Amino acid sequence: MDLNAQIRQLAESFAKDSALRAQFQQNPAKAVEKLLGVDLPDDAIQQIVQGVKAKLSAGKLSDTVDSLKKLF
Repeated sequence: MDLNAQIRQLAESFAKDSALRAQFQQNPAKAVEKLLGVDLPDDAIQQIVQGVKAKLSAGKLSDTVDSLKKLF
C-alpha cells in the first residue's frame, strides 16, 4: 500500500465532500477506515490521519494565498 497515494486520495475526498469532512473531523480514524474499506493497525491509521490533516491544512493555506494574490 502506497501511503502517500492513499493520503492524497483521502485528502481529495474529504476536501470535495463536506459530509465526509465532517465525519473526518468527528472521528478521523473511523472515517479513514470507512473510505479505505480496510481495517488497518492503529499506528498505520494514525499515520494516515496525520498525513490527511497535513494535506487538508496545506490546501486551505494554498487557497488563502491564492485569494490574497487576487487582491494585489
